[in-house]
Amino acid sequence: MLENPVYPPVLAPVGSSDNPRGAGNQQERLPGKPPQGGMIMALKVKQIPEHIGYYLAGFADGEGSFNVSFRRRRDHRMPWKISPCFNVSQRDRVILALFKRHLGCGTLRQRSDGVWYYEVNNFNAICENVIPFFERFRFLSAKKKRDFAKFRKIVRLMQEGKHLTEEGIREILKIRADMNDGGAGRRKYSDEEILRCFSQEESSETIRQALKGQDNAASPEE
Repeated sequence: MLENPVYPPVLAPVGSSDNPRGAGNQQERLPGKPPQGGMIMALKVKQIPEHIGYYLAGFADGEGSFNVSFRRRRDHRMPWKISPCFNVSQRDRVILALFKRHLGCGTLRQRSDGVWYYEVNNFNAICENVIPFFERFRFLSAKKKRDFAKFRKIVRLMQEGKHLTEEGIREILKIRADMNDGGAGRRKYSDEEILRCFSQEESSETIRQALKGQDNAASPEE
């Protein structure tokens, strides 16, 4: 049952960028933490005081979000880059600074509307910091438990390289379908748009192969 999910061990992660989106946003780094793009240290979750851990988990239960976004790319054989992300937004900066300090990763920035925004989108940090934290300090609401279980399953598929195949993309989309109430109106690309790219890629490849065959047939024999 998703209400009491059993979490298998996390596999070795693959690194990626943790830079925040939006150049106009203010950013902060807590003292003693590596700069963005530096090494992400694995979280020693057992060292986090329980009263802090459960407080942050309870706060994330109501205000946090696990997301899996797709970004179009044309310089790679796989037309989509998949980015798992954990974020919390709040007008009170102090609470979000606690997330950054105790999770040991992520960015803390202030939006133009005055709301503070804490975000972790570095794949390495998601695997070694965010997931272990919420495995120990678990959610109470059934909805957040379900979203986290699905989020973690997608991350595991990515660790196995499944996101590099069309079949894997289809599986990830299926898992993501009802996360965050289906993400209605908030996702840039629909599942149909994402899958349509594969059909377009296949059509383009078919055309390229046909043209190549015509060129070979037209070449004079020596």
